[in-house]
Amino acid sequence: MSEDKKGYLTTANQKKVTTYRLREMKQQGEKISMLTAYDYSMASVIDQAGIDVILVGDSASNVMAGNTTTLPMTVEQMIYHGKSVMNAVKRAMVVVDMPFGSYQGDPYEAVGNAVKIMKETQADCLKLEGGKEILESIKAILNAGIPVMGHLGLMPQSINKYGTYAVRAKEEEEAAKLMEDARLLQEIGCCSIVLEKIPAGLAGEVTAELTIPTIGIGAGAQVDGQVLVMHDMLGLNKGFSPRFLRRYANLFDEITTAVQQYISDVKSTDFPSVEESY
Repeated sequence: MSEDKKGYLTTANQKKVTTYRLREMKQQGEKISMLTAYDYSMASVIDQAGIDVILVGDSASNVMAGNTTTLPMTVEQMIYHGKSVMNAVKRAMVVVDMPFGSYQGDPYEAVGNAVKIMKETQADCLKLEGGKEILESIKAILNAGIPVMGHLGLMPQSINKYGTYAVRAKEEEEAAKLMEDARLLQEIGCCSIVLEKIPAGLAGEVTAELTIPTIGIGAGAQVDGQVLVMHDMLGLNKGFSPRFLRRYANLFDEITTAVQQYISDVKSTDFPSVEESY
C-alpha cells in the first residue's frame, strides 16, 4: 500500500482514511463524521455513503444484545463485531472499543488484549476510556505500534461509579481534570479523543488546546467531529432520546409497517404471487 499526500492509504483504487488524515482534517477545518456499526451489512452501507470513521463500539452490548450497560462485552465479542465490520469496509477508518476489564489493570495484559483485537480484526485503531488512571496501559499499547483514540467525559464503562448518565465536567474541578487528561493523552501519542456529554464551552476549550482531533457526542459544535450510535440516529431505538440525539430516519416505524404488510400478504396468500413462484 502507498500513502498519498492527502493522508489516505491507497489500495485497489480505494482511499482509506487514516489517523494522519484525521489530523489533516482538523488542520484544514474539515469536520469528521463518525458512526457506530457492528455488522457487515450496515457497515457496508455507511462506508459506501462516505462516513469518515466507523466505531465498532461496546455499545453493541446495548443495541445488539439488549444489555442495560456496556460492561458485559468481552474481547471475543468485540473481535466478532470488529471482523464483521472490517469485512465490509473499504474507505472508512475503523476503530474498535476495548471492552471493560481488558485494559484497566496490568499494562502487559492490556497490550496482550490490544494485540489480539488488532490481529484478529485487522482494525485501524482502538478506543479506550479514561485519562491519567489508565495512562500506563495506553503507553504500552502505543509502544506496540497500535493507534489509540482516547475517550473522556461521560465514560459508559464507569457508569456504576457515576450512578447517572448526567452531563460530566460541569464543576470546575472535574473540568480541570478533563483538560489535564486531554493534554496527557495527546502528549503520550493518542491520535484523537472522543468527548462525551460535557458542556459545549469546555469541549471547545479542549479542542482549541489540542493539535489532535476531538470528536464529540453530546459535546456541542466546537469539536472537530461528531459521532452517534447508528441505531439511534436511524430511529431504530425509540426508547432513547437524549438531548444531543438528532434522528435522521424513523426506521422503527418503517420496518414495523413493512413486516405487518408481509404478515398480511402471507396470511391472505397474496404472497408469493405467480410471478414470484418457480
